[in-house]
Parts: sequence; C-alpha cells; structure tokens
Amino acid sequence: MKTASPLPDDFHGRPFTVAEAAAAGVSSKRLRHRSLAALGRGIRSLGTTPGLPLSVRVRPFIEVNERCAASHLTAAELGSVPARQAKEGPEMYHVIRPEGAAHLNRPHVIVHRMKLYDDEVTVLDGIPITTPERTWLDLAEMLTVDELVVAGDSCVRVPRPEFDGRDLPLCSLADLQRMIDRHRGKRGIRKAREAIKLIRVGSDSPQESLLRLAIVRAGLPEPELNVPIIDDGGTRHHEPDLSYRKYRIGIEYEGAHHGEEGQIVRDIARSERYTALGWTEVRISKRHMHGDAKAAVAKVRTALVQAGWRPGR
Repeated sequence: MKTASPLPDDFHGRPFTVAEAAAAGVSSKRLRHRSLAALGRGIRSLGTTPGLPLSVRVRPFIEVNERCAASHLTAAELGSVPARQAKEGPEMYHVIRPEGAAHLNRPHVIVHRMKLYDDEVTVLDGIPITTPERTWLDLAEMLTVDELVVAGDSCVRVPRPEFDGRDLPLCSLADLQRMIDRHRGKRGIRKAREAIKLIRVGSDSPQESLLRLAIVRAGLPEPELNVPIIDDGGTRHHEPDLSYRKYRIGIEYEGAHHGEEGQIVRDIARSERYTALGWTEVRISKRHMHGDAKAAVAKVRTALVQAGWRPGR
C-alpha cells in the first residue's frame, strides 16, 4: 500500500471525527488508510490516545452522536468531582441521551438514556457535559453513600481562588436537592436522599469528608470544618481541617505532601501555635484511616475525653 498522504497538523496526536476531517479537506480514501485506527463508526486516530487529556479523548465520541453529553463518571472526572474510577479493562466513556432518543451502540461508550432537562447540561472546554448537580445525582447509581457524600462535599465547598482558580462552588446544596426532587423515581434516588443529609459545606478534601463521617458514625460530636481559631483577644489564626471549639481541639489530616521539607517546617510551626493558644492538635494520616478509620476515631475520642467530653453530654 502506498505511503499515506500527511494529515493536517491539527489531526496529529488526537482522535477526530470523520466529519471534521472531511471538512478540513481530508479525502475519504485517506480516512480509510490502515495507518488510521478506527475507534468506532465515524472516529479515527493517528496513533494511540491513552496519554491524552480526557477532554481530548472523549470529545469526538460526543460530537459524533447527536443529543449526547458526557455524564456519570466521565462527567465527574471532567468536572473535577471526586469519584471512584474504573482502573482495568478498555476505557469506556459515559454519555447521556434524553429518554426517547434512538438507541446507540458504539465501542468505548456506555450510553444512559433517561430523563434529561436542558438546564442539566452545560459546556466545559467545548464539550457538552452534565452539570455538577446532575452529575452528582447520576453518580448515586454507582457510588456508595460515603463516596456520594465525598462528591457532594466537593460540589458545595467554597473554593480557594489561589488554589482552585475560581471563587464560586460548583453548585449548592439547594441545587442537589432540586435534582432529587425533580427525578423522584430515578435509580439511586434513595441513596442520594441519604447522602444529602450528610453533605456539609467546608470540607476541603475527600479525606476530610471520610474522616468526618467516621467520627460521627462512631458516636462522637460532629466537628466543624475549616473554621478559624480566634483567640481571646479576637485575633484570627489558622483553620484546622476539623475542630471542636468548645473543647479547643483541632484535627489535621496530613496527606502525602506533608512529607515535603517545606511542609514539615510549616507543620511544626502550626503545632507550636496550637500549644501557644492552649489547643490540642490531633494529627491524622492515611495509616489511621484503614479499617473504617478506627485508629483515627480512637485518637479523636481520646482528645475529647481528655478535654472533658463525655458520651451523652
């Protein structure tokens, strides 16, 4: 077979639709050449795609199908909503179509046909995608209650502009409740109703959410989230991840980055501030979270008892 003619630069290193290639002047003969991988009807790629950003990989699968949007786990990953992702087997993209739309059977695509309102789809980086609140509700079909709380906490948290690049939450608790009220008979709705009672504004990470859930499930008082310590003189100090102001206890979850040299210095300074303010610091790491976070709960319970808390008070 003759050497294939070169493709326009824009089609190198990414999957593309046959329609967009034809519009750019690529011939039908070139599109049939064996140098191009067929990723499904109407989708081609020159080379492999696993290392590309998800938005680049999924875009042609949305464009080639009318009335589709990225949804479920795919929408969660695109929209930075934490959710457990499948790690094995061929990559599959979740897309949603309104109920009544024609059946769609394509490789690499899991199609969900269900009730879908116009205001439940937005556009992110040029790709139609379900809104954060609709994505959260769809995740109730496949996540545990705790995982759904983690996702919900992330949706409603007030972002830190210097880290997140935005200053508004992905959605509000009222938005999540609106989805539940709108889709009463939807699969996973009972799980969503249970999870929304446990979602709180203020959690900055999935680990903080899971730690809070473990603490409350163990019968301990529910801690506050990222509330600043204010001393007797009215001076505002740092914000513990979780805290009990009544008992002057701050709980800090230390992720992997806390092993970095600069962070170690900051953590030591933070511990010194706790002591100076007359507060107790409880430090939790990944190892304390194994086995339903029993070790983490034990550390928090000990600090509470030492500070005067008793069950039933």
